[in-house]
Amino acid sequence: MRIITGKFKKTNLFAVPGKTARPTTDYIKEVIFSVISSCSGKDILDLYAGSGSLGFETLSRNANFVDFVDFSDKSIKTMKRNIEKLKCTSDCKIHRKKVSAFLNSIEKKFDLIFMDPPYNKDLINNTIEKIIDNELLTKNGYIVIEHSPREKLLEKWDVMTTYNKNYGSSVITVLANENLQHKLMDSVE
Repeated sequence: MRIITGKFKKTNLFAVPGKTARPTTDYIKEVIFSVISSCSGKDILDLYAGSGSLGFETLSRNANFVDFVDFSDKSIKTMKRNIEKLKCTSDCKIHRKKVSAFLNSIEKKFDLIFMDPPYNKDLINNTIEKIIDNELLTKNGYIVIEHSPREKLLEKWDVMTTYNKNYGSSVITVLANENLQHKLMDSVE
């Protein structure tokens, strides 16, 4: 598992030990970052962060700041090792909390929110709901979700969906904040 481009390009990251971890592949990362384009100067939230590879990829691409959220001791230790390796302690913060508790306690807005929850645990729709209800996305913000093909997003999120594609054992879905989606629809009409 490595950083694919930017100032940390080709740096190998530590992976979360154990069989339950599913590191995001380089190919999936390339797909994600081609869809969202620039991270430069943006505030990022990496939920269910695991090793933090998506958040670290954004730091490599000049993101302003990354907040990592995970509850697993193994994930927290792995992210700390990766932060030390990349020497980026002033550019990010790890929150050892359950995602739902974090989303109910934070008042910051984010330009980009990554979600890579454990598969088939029915966490996706509730997490999106909390993000929207707590108004955690900036006006032009995105939510990028890596999830199991067996997990379906609720129809009410269709209006926000700008990208959805199956890559075998993973689906990548990108949701744009409603303001941006309406703006895009207006420009087409």
